[in-house]
Amino acid sequence: MSERIRIKDIAKLAGVSTGTVDRVLHNRGNVSDESRKAIEAALENMDYKPDIHVSALTLKREYKFVITIPQYEKGQYWDAFVTGIQKAMDKYYRLKISIQYCFYNQFDLFSCRKTFEEIIRLNPDAVIIGPTFRDETVYLVNKLSGMNIPHVLVDSMIEGISPLAFFVADPHVCGYLMCKLIHQLVPPGSGVALLRAMHTGNESANITILREAGFLAFYEENKLCNKIYSVPYSAIDTRQNDELIGDFFEKNPDVKGAVVLNSRGNIIIDYLKKRNLNDLKFVCMDLTDANIQALKEGSIHYLLCQRPDQQGFMAMEALLQFLIYGQKAKFENYMPIDIITKENVDLFTNFNA
Repeated sequence: MSERIRIKDIAKLAGVSTGTVDRVLHNRGNVSDESRKAIEAALENMDYKPDIHVSALTLKREYKFVITIPQYEKGQYWDAFVTGIQKAMDKYYRLKISIQYCFYNQFDLFSCRKTFEEIIRLNPDAVIIGPTFRDETVYLVNKLSGMNIPHVLVDSMIEGISPLAFFVADPHVCGYLMCKLIHQLVPPGSGVALLRAMHTGNESANITILREAGFLAFYEENKLCNKIYSVPYSAIDTRQNDELIGDFFEKNPDVKGAVVLNSRGNIIIDYLKKRNLNDLKFVCMDLTDANIQALKEGSIHYLLCQRPDQQGFMAMEALLQFLIYGQKAKFENYMPIDIITKENVDLFTNFNA
């Protein structure tokens, strides 16, 4: 509690009891809408800044968080997201918080379904969701809403649902930028390959669909004449790519550039190197270790970065503020989209935000 502003000062200004103020500050319920609004007006008038650390110690309660995101390996996209979660935990180290990660295979619809069912059974205090499949995410969010469990989305937003907040780099803008960048690299009229990862369950990732829509929007708005080829590939069993990609690039010499709509651009780069195809221009997503290496070698020409560590930190903080004080975060939280080249990549990787 602030040394300058006491509960009884807030109660006096709001015209309520100190007990009512305490229930509002600690989100304990049993407060009329009229009293809550009066207290919130008093807090705003007094420019009250709660001390989340002290209040949580007073509550002496442990909060159980569940974080459900795709499985990952060190140096991949979701590794950076977990770093952001840890930074939030370090900042609020005095709070009693337990975190349980529920991972799923982002290329397997059925793995996602099984994991989301497990989350419902855990009955946590709050959930952070990194969604891949639309219908499965809608199902989970509706269940959590029915159980009054606050939840936020990161990396992708799903239309038609209302989480507490979402934190994402606008996928439509990402796709739009990718199209703009690749067409600055390839000759007019040349072919462009649009590579999208296959998923078990025959359903594309929601964010991939949205990025592709953004890509095509730039293409149509600018009346481009380049032929666009849709090329599937496997991100989990690269042996399948001999069949999926095969000799596509040899048979289509007009293709001078390619866009990979997810973070696994390095898989395509490695595949083409084995076939001695090194003259294509590439625009890819995310500052993963493998993509950074390909960028420095000149195999990838542009990377778009959506700041997953910042998403993780902000999502965690938004839920903590809501659980402790009932303070709702801004619903729409769009991350800056960084355009990374080999000339500036070290500025991003060496910067300690």
